[in-house]
Amino acid sequence: MDNPTIDQGKLFDQSVVPTATTDDGIRVNRITLAQPWEWLGKGWRDIQQARRYSLTYGSVVVLVSAIMTWALVSEGYVFIVPFLAAGFYLLAPVVGLGLYQMSAHLERGEPLQFCNALEAWKRNQGQLSIITAGLTIIMQFWMLANFVLFALLYTNLHPPLESFFSVVFLSGENNVFVFASVLVGFVLAGLAYAISAISVPMLVDRKIDGFTAIRTSVKAVTTNWLPMGLWAIMIVMVIGLGFLTLYVGLVIAMPLLGHATWHAYRDLVPRESDSV
Repeated sequence: MDNPTIDQGKLFDQSVVPTATTDDGIRVNRITLAQPWEWLGKGWRDIQQARRYSLTYGSVVVLVSAIMTWALVSEGYVFIVPFLAAGFYLLAPVVGLGLYQMSAHLERGEPLQFCNALEAWKRNQGQLSIITAGLTIIMQFWMLANFVLFALLYTNLHPPLESFFSVVFLSGENNVFVFASVLVGFVLAGLAYAISAISVPMLVDRKIDGFTAIRTSVKAVTTNWLPMGLWAIMIVMVIGLGFLTLYVGLVIAMPLLGHATWHAYRDLVPRESDSV
């Protein structure tokens, strides 16, 4: 049957009720441009309700990121740090596992006793491993693609490793390579976003297989490409601000986006009781 549509003039109307659409057994809701902003508001509310655990979670993320960065810099591998930051974007949906579980507990009115990453992983660890492996493969493919593009398109003398990123990407002398690298990165980032936008919280919430979660996530993104595009931009900006503050801002940015992603999943996927 025909998918229901929303009047374009009502895209910003928060009173519009999401309408479920069915395609090959995958059911997602249509959302408006207002809802990504609502997700941030709900994410902030969850931080306030679980302040101790949320901020501890964010602090651990910052500590691990800082240790990895320090190790690379101290060994002279500064050029890898920007790639590490790009990898963080790709793997962030898995990093937020415990935050989804916290929001689920808060939603049910259950008390929190610890940071729930291990609990969330154990709920569906085999299928979560599929998503994690897929995102890791995409990250490795992106890095490999950059090495190949560098070998094919870079014509100057090989720069020293300590100044590799600034010379190759920021000097303005290698625009063809930079354009190709950014284009490949954009395509792969879009693929990673589509398969992971809501698949990880869905696997935490339901005993389903990873491929069903991925198909649902892709369907949610393509059905709601405009608001989900806005949500992707918001994610990039919030995490980017965390990086600009030398990771300190991630103490809040990571919990905010993690909790908000749970509410995105709740808005985009009909409850199991509604799909019967």
